[in-house]
Amino acid sequence: MISRVIDANVQPHFRYNAEIRRYLPPAHQLRSIPDVEQQWYQAPGGDYRADLYGEHYPGSDPETVSRHLFDEPPGGLGVAYAVLNPLTRGNIADYLLNSRICAAVNDWLLDRWLEPDTTDRFRGTIRVNPEDPRGAVAEIERLAGHPKLVQVGVPMQSREPYGKPTFEPIWEAAEAHGLPVAVHINGGNGVDYPPTFAGHAHTYPGYAAFMPLNYFVHLATLIVEGVFGRHPGLKFVFADGGHDILTPLMWRLDTFWLSMRDQTPWVDRYPSEYLPGHVRFCSSAFDGPTEAGQMRRWMDFTGKSDLLMYGSSYPHWSTSPPETVAEGLDAPQRDKVLWANASELYGLKERVR
Repeated sequence: MISRVIDANVQPHFRYNAEIRRYLPPAHQLRSIPDVEQQWYQAPGGDYRADLYGEHYPGSDPETVSRHLFDEPPGGLGVAYAVLNPLTRGNIADYLLNSRICAAVNDWLLDRWLEPDTTDRFRGTIRVNPEDPRGAVAEIERLAGHPKLVQVGVPMQSREPYGKPTFEPIWEAAEAHGLPVAVHINGGNGVDYPPTFAGHAHTYPGYAAFMPLNYFVHLATLIVEGVFGRHPGLKFVFADGGHDILTPLMWRLDTFWLSMRDQTPWVDRYPSEYLPGHVRFCSSAFDGPTEAGQMRRWMDFTGKSDLLMYGSSYPHWSTSPPETVAEGLDAPQRDKVLWANASELYGLKERVR
């Protein structure tokens, strides 16, 4: 049996907060480090699926996660591959410590998840600290040759938009190694920035509803500042949804670019035309029309079926099975979203189950 489903957004967790210290250098093992779950905005009822709470954090046992992801429904999601994108500990004032934490997360991911995986179904993310461009490039160079590490991961909340020149060495290194850059919500810990560019939301619904707008700020500057133009092989994955708001925002960006081209002569085409070669989104339970019958038409706007990849968000409370994400899509759209887009991006081939 062949499964044509790739889960592009899974967050594995440490079994307990102190586990990360085993992977830190001796000089950093006794430093104060935020807990991985120290969130300001927690979902009502808990951040994770209710059936996953137990002795350790949900999503911390590879055997359990494998069963839930790879087994056929109803016990599992029936996916062929899962791309793991672990959280770090958010933004920390000591950028060198933050870089060491990213390296520790990467070593833990290799030691506990990727190296022991004899089924060859997990793929991983090289987490880097964009506040430390030299350190981030060094971390990419250290790990880019590992066959199971298929992308670079950065937090969505940043001091500046990712189109700014200070970050470009990181994107150059990712492009040189053929690695997409995944932008993932990683806030709530350490010295964090407001979750929206207008400040702090009061409640979880406000936080969750408006957080994806930050993606557009990064995306717009990557286009307008010419990053995608200078790096034709660079790809970004916005991993926590937001594809449904892409069309009206890109319409606005196209309109302003058309009337003010003298300010961005290096942007040689409509901003929306950069999307297919450079941008992917992971699905989210919050995204899209509320009626499945409208989904097919909505996906046609801005070519979303070429940009969207299935992501379960496991083990979070909003974990979505493939059938829910694909509801209302026609057969070509469904294949692109559940399989083809991620297969092309990560170089994953069909496998017999």
